[in-house]
Amino acid sequence: MSTDVQAVAARIAHETARRRTFAIISHPDAGKTTLTEKLLLYSGMIRTAGMVAGRKGNKAAASDWMGMEQERGISITASAMQFRYKNTVINILDTPGHQDFSEDTYRTLTAADSVIMVIDAAKGVEAQTRKLFDACRLRSIPVFTLVNKMDQPARDPIDLMAEVEEVLGIQASALDWPIGRGREFQGVVDRKTKVAYLYTKSAKGNAAKPDVFSAPLDELEASRLHDPDTLASVRDEIELLEAAGNPFSVEEFLAGRVTPVFFGSALTNFGIEPLFDAFIELAPPPSARVADVVDGDGGDTNDEITIEPTDSMFSAYVFKIQANMDPRHRDCLAFLRINSGQFEKDMNVKHHRIGKKIRLARPHSLMVAERDTIEEAFPGDIIGVISPGTFRIGDTISAGAGTRGDFRFKRLPQFQPEHFARVMPRDVGKRKGLDKGLVQLSTEGAIQILREWSDPGAFPFVAAVGRLQFEVLQYRLEDEYGAKTQLDMLPFQCSAWLMGKVDTFKKPTSAKIVRDEFDRPMVLFTSVWEKNYARDQNPDHELVDHA
Repeated sequence: MSTDVQAVAARIAHETARRRTFAIISHPDAGKTTLTEKLLLYSGMIRTAGMVAGRKGNKAAASDWMGMEQERGISITASAMQFRYKNTVINILDTPGHQDFSEDTYRTLTAADSVIMVIDAAKGVEAQTRKLFDACRLRSIPVFTLVNKMDQPARDPIDLMAEVEEVLGIQASALDWPIGRGREFQGVVDRKTKVAYLYTKSAKGNAAKPDVFSAPLDELEASRLHDPDTLASVRDEIELLEAAGNPFSVEEFLAGRVTPVFFGSALTNFGIEPLFDAFIELAPPPSARVADVVDGDGGDTNDEITIEPTDSMFSAYVFKIQANMDPRHRDCLAFLRINSGQFEKDMNVKHHRIGKKIRLARPHSLMVAERDTIEEAFPGDIIGVISPGTFRIGDTISAGAGTRGDFRFKRLPQFQPEHFARVMPRDVGKRKGLDKGLVQLSTEGAIQILREWSDPGAFPFVAAVGRLQFEVLQYRLEDEYGAKTQLDMLPFQCSAWLMGKVDTFKKPTSAKIVRDEFDRPMVLFTSVWEKNYARDQNPDHELVDHA
């Protein structure tokens, strides 16, 4: 191996080891996006953290770039940010918490090497948290847990940890412990060092780092606390944890069998820095990815290969596509997760789906809607490239050394839609803008476009996993494409892709056969009962819920 090749390999290994790529998941309103803001604050990327929702005049959250997100104070689409913290390169993926946008969240989770799960201290493990955790479990993603909103009325911390174990089926090990809760919440104790950290409120409305007083727990004076009895309670609880709590093991954490638990308040910044410091120490760097070997026609061969991040061959895949993030550009970005090798600006890569070489010009590092042109990137990094119709979600690209032939990283999930509608322009003269918007939003995976099986030229249906996606659709069609629309809901409640001959399928009277964007037959049903009935009546056909 030449000296130059050795130097490149060493640099790839060094840069990969510095990367931490993770997603934040939670039930809506647990404080996920507020936590994202505070991580940016502690990294120095922003001087004052924006509030997600609150008093008039507050800044919008930096990770919510869409106008509708800023108006409603919710995350509608996943966003990506890269920044540095204590010599570590952080790639953070902020995901929507609302179940109507879960498909976007599931796809984004495929790009994460670890996850921070945010739980409301008063509500515990909620429905969407459980669904997202199950998605992490399927991929054995290591999960950190933050019990958030400890500054508000909160349940007993031991009860919350027991609920995490019972509901999610994972051992919980507290790495720090709260000092008080609700109005009495003043800080945390690091269980490893037995050092207590007491916080005071920031003078800038919680938008800056708080002052911190630290002292060994055994030397902490009760007079420093709002309630002197709190100190005795904290000592008793920690003693109980030492005797009966779950021990923490890095190996068990990386295997997805134990979650380290932290307590804090993202709103007031209490307990956030200990979480972040522990994260960069414990979270895994990018790991190997498995890819399917494909034949010359792009078909599966049932063979797999393992691609290590330190492989000299550059490889990446598209996990998200987003248009119009920056009103000044009105273009479309493909989000790439780099899996191996070194990316360089203007490099030529093989686009495996279309079988052609393309040049990746104007690559960007991402700070939500803000862009900085980059010269290079490494495994674990999330970069954006302009996509003038070139990319689809799930596309694989590669370049450089290697004789691996054709391969494709594992397919990303596509879920059956459950809501269906016709979207018509209120002004016929805006039909062109409507058509352009529908195609773009379909490319992003926000909606699916369905057409009559027997008349594909007719005006299409739109389908979505969640009802709220239609509100986003109408908002974006008007805001980004100038097309005001009328939405007429259709009576179908579920669907499935049809495997088998369409002309021999015995369709229930009220069901409808349509074709999706890839000309695959899909059946729309008015009820789950009707769908199950169709299965029973068609033993030679298969109705598939995931494609």
